[in-house]
Amino acid sequence: MPMNVKPVPTLDDSINEIRLGTAEIINKDILPVEGKLWAAQANGANDQNKTAAEAKELRAQIQEKVKKAGLWAPHLPKEFGGMGLTFMQHAFMNEVLAYSPGAASLFGVVAPNSGNQKILVQYGTPEQHEKWLKPLTEGTMQSGFSMTEPDNAGSDPRSIQTRAVLEGDEWVINGHKWFTSNGHAADFFIVMCRTADDSDPSGNNDKMTQIIVPKNAPGVKVVRGVPVWGRESSHCEIIYDNVRVPRENQLGRTGSGHQAAQDRLGAGRVYHCMNSVGSMWRAFDLMVERAMSREVHGGEKLEEKQFIQGFIADSYIDIQAARLMTIHTAEKMESGADPRTDISALKIFVPEMYHRVVDRAIQVWGAAGVSGDLPLAGMYLGARTLRLADGPDEVHRILIAKNVLRRYHAGETWDFGN
Repeated sequence: MPMNVKPVPTLDDSINEIRLGTAEIINKDILPVEGKLWAAQANGANDQNKTAAEAKELRAQIQEKVKKAGLWAPHLPKEFGGMGLTFMQHAFMNEVLAYSPGAASLFGVVAPNSGNQKILVQYGTPEQHEKWLKPLTEGTMQSGFSMTEPDNAGSDPRSIQTRAVLEGDEWVINGHKWFTSNGHAADFFIVMCRTADDSDPSGNNDKMTQIIVPKNAPGVKVVRGVPVWGRESSHCEIIYDNVRVPRENQLGRTGSGHQAAQDRLGAGRVYHCMNSVGSMWRAFDLMVERAMSREVHGGEKLEEKQFIQGFIADSYIDIQAARLMTIHTAEKMESGADPRTDISALKIFVPEMYHRVVDRAIQVWGAAGVSGDLPLAGMYLGARTLRLADGPDEVHRILIAKNVLRRYHAGETWDFGN
């Protein structure tokens, strides 16, 4: 079933053109071969090497079409090989792009490379742009993001213990990380390091620095890919043992690592939520398609059952609420208003809606819903993972409450119109 995307009257022509152009490639070039694009990753492939080669060729062909259509790297400025989209333009593109799982990588935007690219754009030097950003954008290099540690709370980056000490013109890094995304394929990692002692008078947020570390640097040991949901993954456990890199590999000023992480995560949370909306859209279409075609109990269609009609109505409500909440937050971010409370609320609400919508679709499809023949099982696991990724729900609930109470203690009630 193709994605139904029409011009939105309230959007300007440029955004509508991007959405329509993206949907055209999704419908014509990706959905018909979706099973082949990622078939090599499935254990059921009969000839793994042949399947992988065919998938690689298909992906290259689609990426070339994307580039010719001017839809490559929507998250990057034009001077760095991207589309130069505004925040809102990118958000509206994401809901279309996420209709097909994995399609974002065919448009040159996939985590962690996309987040690393934006950090390199914002904090990198011209030399770092040439050495790391350019090949990353062209696809000749891969990267990983190395922040989370197994012995410290991932929700609090200030607890990081991986340390970088400056010796002459080199940073010497020692630490233990895990869930370093894209760890197997990466050519380099952006590593969050503590570069100031606890006794340093600077604030807690000024003690971290992000440093570029080549994967082949002596002392970098990729221990394993950490299994996720019982499957192999590229989220790697890594030990940094006296790893030496040039001082010029640090990103931004010393102590700017925490701010760089927040810059990355704030926008990333909104993009993740717009991606979730696109995935919900796909799950909704699949659920309605099944309800209209599946016969049960002597020829009656599932769509005639009130339980299923309730599923359709509830999923419609969940998607609309999640979408409008995401758009409102994106608009606030683009306007320059303080979006922190909205981002936290969004981060909690949208994955819950995503989980509910996909859960209903799986129920309607029955056994097929949990099979690898449909994207629903992957969506279900992804929705649950989002409740942990980019900060667990509980931390965001605390932040919301603190922001609300701070305003009330100042003698001002909350303004829900702004």
